[in-house]
Amino acid sequence: MRKLIVIAGLGLEGGSMAKALKAHTEHTVYGWNRTAAVAEQALADGAIDGIAGEEILAKCDLLIPVLYPQATIDYLKRVIPLMKRGAQVVDLVGVKAAVVEAVTPVALAYGVRYTGGHPMSGLARAGYGRSFADLFKGASMILVPTAATAGGDIDELSALFLRAGFGRIQVCDPQTHYRMIAHTSQLSHVVSNCYVKSPVSAQYVGYTGGSYKDMTRIACLNEKVWSELFLL
Repeated sequence: MRKLIVIAGLGLEGGSMAKALKAHTEHTVYGWNRTAAVAEQALADGAIDGIAGEEILAKCDLLIPVLYPQATIDYLKRVIPLMKRGAQVVDLVGVKAAVVEAVTPVALAYGVRYTGGHPMSGLARAGYGRSFADLFKGASMILVPTAATAGGDIDELSALFLRAGFGRIQVCDPQTHYRMIAHTSQLSHVVSNCYVKSPVSAQYVGYTGGSYKDMTRIACLNEKVWSELFLL
């Protein structure tokens, strides 16, 4: 069944999600971005079918916010009351317990189905200009059921994300997500940053190869979003 999907936040991952859904599914995709010029560019590129206002949010079938952690919480608290009962929400924040705890009661109060999500993908640099439809090709999508997840939602969402290019769906609870992501993502970013800040790093020129490139790639990060992720 053809759905009306809204992507809120058209940066690297949001823009890529819109492009992936447009390229690989039959769904209608609308987009919203805090900076209107980005949404207008996405529309001009054909990455979205239209720019989402409140009237689109009120009738959309699936909302996928791709915003910073606190911005996601604030946004969903504001827009979930506008959505129709039975609509779905899947956030793509890199931490889950804090978002799930804040959003689930709102979703339950308004009859909106809500599941946490976390795509294990990305690039060292962000922004809509770097987004592309195959960003998620072969990647893992983590889905975190909540008290507002309805029966059948995980299967339905899994099918959607596999069509968008993901190679694996991993389902877990918020605490398992915290424990595993702390090891596979958070720790690796800490180590990479410490590595490049070594007092002898200026002497590395001419002595590096592929392993150095791999080790230092993720040291370039968005300080604002990663500060939120580490603190949460």
